[in-house]
Amino acid sequence: MTRESDTAKTTGDAANASRPASPARTAQQTSPVRTAQQSRLILASASPRRLALLAQIGITPDDVVPTDLEERPLKGELAGPMARRLAREKAEAARVTDPHTFVLAADTVVAVGRRMLGKADNEADARKMLELLSGRRHRVTTGIALITPAGRLVTRSVTTSVSFKRLSEAEINAYIAGDEWRDKAGAYAIQGRAGAFIKGINGSYSNVVGLPLMEAKGLLEAHGFIAALPAANK
Repeated sequence: MTRESDTAKTTGDAANASRPASPARTAQQTSPVRTAQQSRLILASASPRRLALLAQIGITPDDVVPTDLEERPLKGELAGPMARRLAREKAEAARVTDPHTFVLAADTVVAVGRRMLGKADNEADARKMLELLSGRRHRVTTGIALITPAGRLVTRSVTTSVSFKRLSEAEINAYIAGDEWRDKAGAYAIQGRAGAFIKGINGSYSNVVGLPLMEAKGLLEAHGFIAALPAANK
């Protein structure tokens, strides 16, 4: 697993004032117990997988703000810079002005050599991606962006190497028929039935799912995030 170095910047009040209104926020069904010292967290992602991964380490966002961006590489852009750029744009789209609120965003990119695979548009597109991944090693890079209550923006990216076994036509047909490929970078979900395609990985498993947990938690804590206590069982 490789990590890109952190980058950070502070944006001024004028940028905050000119930001368009945030999209509608999705309230969580289970509210954590929060004290005055604990932080609020907005997850700038529509991915249920990232929400579940955060819950796995005891972090429940106060709001979820889905973002709608064009997830295409710029000319000559590589996977790491692309993932960090998209994560930064998602975080900035969900920015709020609040002395206790953090905004966390992420974006995952699959790359085979210099070719980057986004989300498949249709079954034919998914088939081409799986045929390309078959019997080969590829890289999964997730960019993370965090905006602190002080307005500081920090980005990081994590890369995991994944090796696929050689897939038969029948395996590809069966996988596509199951619809698991939809809304997934590279047209597969390692946490689902595609787990049977994996010969091995080198690096963070949660990164391949969509959010490298060790790095995300470390980034939050390094910038002063204090998680809420879990709600008491009644």
